[in-house]
Amino acid sequence: MLVLGIESSCDETAAAVVEGGRRIISSIVASQVEVHHPYGGVVPELASRKHIEVISQVVRQALAEAGAGDRDIRAVAATCGPGLIGSLLVGFCFAKAFAFARGLPFLAVDHLEGHLESVQLMDDPPDYPLVALLASGGHTEIYHLPSRGVYRLLGRTRDDAVGEAYDKVAKMLGLGYPGGPVIDRLACEAGGDAVAFPRPFLNKEEFDFSFSGIKTAVGRYLAKCGRPVEQVRSQVAAGFQQAVLEVLVHKIVNAARLHGCTRLAVVGGVAANRGLRQSLAERCRSLNLKAWFPPLELCGDNAAMVAAVAHHRIALGGATALSADVYSRRPRRI
Repeated sequence: MLVLGIESSCDETAAAVVEGGRRIISSIVASQVEVHHPYGGVVPELASRKHIEVISQVVRQALAEAGAGDRDIRAVAATCGPGLIGSLLVGFCFAKAFAFARGLPFLAVDHLEGHLESVQLMDDPPDYPLVALLASGGHTEIYHLPSRGVYRLLGRTRDDAVGEAYDKVAKMLGLGYPGGPVIDRLACEAGGDAVAFPRPFLNKEEFDFSFSGIKTAVGRYLAKCGRPVEQVRSQVAAGFQQAVLEVLVHKIVNAARLHGCTRLAVVGGVAANRGLRQSLAERCRSLNLKAWFPPLELCGDNAAMVAAVAHHRIALGGATALSADVYSRRPRRI
């Protein structure tokens, strides 16, 4: 069964065709990085306008690359939230109209559920139970997944998401947007020459996060160090990343051990971070654990994960009423 997925929760317009909930036939992502780069972050009004401009083209391209016509698609799914309301409405309404015009089932998919299921699109997906860290520009949370479709929240950020902290520190360093990839690169190049920043653990035995304090610590250091930002960029980037990764790795490993899981997954945009992949892999090897990271194309926002979730929901007899709406903040159910 082929499912068409559509994703437009933030600043990427995406469409994908997935077969059987596992095989990605096509996946198209239209990025808006160039649109938002001058502003140092996503401008919601510009994002929604850009979605309107390109969504038809993106969906057509996904169908064309999949070699799929209208009669081949068996269901249509779209992200319903959380995210930017204006952006969400573009993809959500397009998907509902597509489904209605063709008499197809429509499914609303939670964006975070999509990320948590993205590892199941890998060639060698992890079995359940597992513990997952969802880290992105808007979310930092740890879940226990005892079985497919069951998500038990263990902890979340109390302020900034980790990806948001990366972007804000990058802005302080004059590195532009998005900040995660460039800080990751600078941190890897700096080697052992890193500024020491505090580790925002809150409570080492619990799983909530807080990243606003380390962002403030970076700002204070830059104000007091007495050197131009250009001279300390790599050292600050390395120190910031080391502090953040130590917290992320500690908490997901601690969560896995507490729940008796030997399998860990890291999903979301920050899962593309090379430093995080290396640090967690090393830690897991020493503890006889195994970590899964989606391929880079599935770390960021994409529609393949949306279609995959929809497929498994259809298999259970689920569908969404066309009267459904989007939401900016996630309901407590997931």
